[in-house]
Amino acid sequence: MPLTSRRLRAALLATASVTLVAATLPAPEPLGIGDRLFPYLGNPGYDVLSYDISLTYKGSNTDPLDAVTTIDARTTAPLVRINLDFARGAVRSVEVNGQNAEFATAREDLIVDAPTRLPAGVPVRVTVRHTSDPSGDLANGGWVPTADGLAMANQADAAHRVFPGNDHPADKAYFTFRVTAPKDLTVVAGGLPAGKRDHAGATTWTYRTEHPMATELAQVSIGRSAVLRRTGPRGLPVRDVVPAADREQLEPWLKKTPAQVAWMEKQVGPYPFETYGLLVADTETGFELETQTLSLFERSLFTGTGYPEWYVDSVMVHELAHQWFGNSVSPRSWSDLWLNEGHATWYEARYAEEHDRKPMERRMREAYARSDTWRAAGGPPARPDVPTPDHKISLFRPVVYDGSALILYALREEIGEAAFDRLERTWVRAHRDGSATTRQFTDLASRIAGRDLTEFFDGWLYGKKTPPMPGHPDWRSEAPRNAVAPKGPARAPKPE
Repeated sequence: MPLTSRRLRAALLATASVTLVAATLPAPEPLGIGDRLFPYLGNPGYDVLSYDISLTYKGSNTDPLDAVTTIDARTTAPLVRINLDFARGAVRSVEVNGQNAEFATAREDLIVDAPTRLPAGVPVRVTVRHTSDPSGDLANGGWVPTADGLAMANQADAAHRVFPGNDHPADKAYFTFRVTAPKDLTVVAGGLPAGKRDHAGATTWTYRTEHPMATELAQVSIGRSAVLRRTGPRGLPVRDVVPAADREQLEPWLKKTPAQVAWMEKQVGPYPFETYGLLVADTETGFELETQTLSLFERSLFTGTGYPEWYVDSVMVHELAHQWFGNSVSPRSWSDLWLNEGHATWYEARYAEEHDRKPMERRMREAYARSDTWRAAGGPPARPDVPTPDHKISLFRPVVYDGSALILYALREEIGEAAFDRLERTWVRAHRDGSATTRQFTDLASRIAGRDLTEFFDGWLYGKKTPPMPGHPDWRSEAPRNAVAPKGPARAPKPE
């Protein structure tokens, strides 16, 4: 229908209004959700519901992968711009609700202009066509090159070096991975298989998670791998991904997983996810990592000669325990990291005590002696010092491992074993598939103990000095001395 003069004037006014709004928008700037340790991590104004990530790997683990990331979210505030975390890759185009959108970058944010203003409480779909670049500094995480392909190590703030998103554990979402690779390679990702399609010399593999996941826990393995399957407690599918040439050598270790899962279930309740297994990668990272449903391990941990069996067992249990503590119940902020690592270290130590005659009390007494040194070097457990910008995994210091397991030991001494066990089971049940805070843990502990534990927790979580150990007045902490931080998220004490 032709425009009348009145309708023409209205159309011109509307156009002028849109132009004026666009002209008055401030320059694109990075945003964050206020995390004390990573101030630009995460983004306000929306809640991600799901990610659909398509990756095309052409056979070189140094060349960028072609990628499409589709994010389904719901706005939590009115938005004219959508900030995404993304730092390593070229952005080719962005669509918002099917419409082309303008975009810019600032620091480690991809900033998208919504074609129209988005009110609070509405669904929004953002599709980003980009590359995903595996070249870069391993110390800052993201893709990890292996001898035959790639794997991921995204903790703490490196998932946005692989794909755009809301890269903070406070915003968990469901994931679908669609990975295309040459036919002679095997692709495995977190979650369960959801299809496989061959075409023109390549195969596309699809995996989906059945539970929400933090971005830092995403895992995709591409390589010449064998996938070994077995059954865990209550029919749990256990799936290990290993270099094909090493399957027989690794089998004595891999077959331990079902019994380890059964042991953890006796401690805290049912395994929280749809599958579990080990991804053994032929690479050197300096750490192991609890990626959700498929924990990442270095091949040398199992094939090297320098590690006693009890030590390897304890590392395996540490990463398994994280599936409850850190994965199913994720930290609301990175200052809550002690809840992840303290608990994983606690169950690692308990397993070593029960199975390998490594006394918990001895380990905790040694940790107590070093605790003031660790606090001086890295801050108190629930208020850790900010990691160095050029080596962000320096956040993973001794104070968040044995220094935080020491808090749990003190808590059990304070409230008794029965109340402590009830606290552990209640915690993972009440916050399953969510994110939780230190305050929620301490409040729950007080309710279960039947008394206010604020003073107890204030000293143990935030004090510069380690409080006296309940039940052990003779324990002494040594004067602070230089403490060397581990290379990364190392998961167990040095073997004796």
